[in-house]
Amino acid sequence: MADHPADLTWTRAAPEDTEGPGPWIEIAFGPGGLVHLRETGDPGTVVTTTAQKWEAFAQGVVAGEFDHFAETDVTATDD
Repeated sequence: MADHPADLTWTRAAPEDTEGPGPWIEIAFGPGGLVHLRETGDPGTVVTTTAQKWEAFAQGVVAGEFDHFAETDVTATDD
């Protein structure tokens, strides 16, 4: 049984001109001030948080608090 409303409107967090299935994160704002997140490759697994926590996270992203997660080693190669 799903732990979230079935009639949510999901928005894919991907560049508008990007094609393909992702993987992408999708977000839906639900009743009761809840925010639901899922991956396009696993839409049955949904993480739910509060709007207040989501806003704090989004502000942290804008402020660069999570930039270290996006840093990559430019010398690494795929084998």
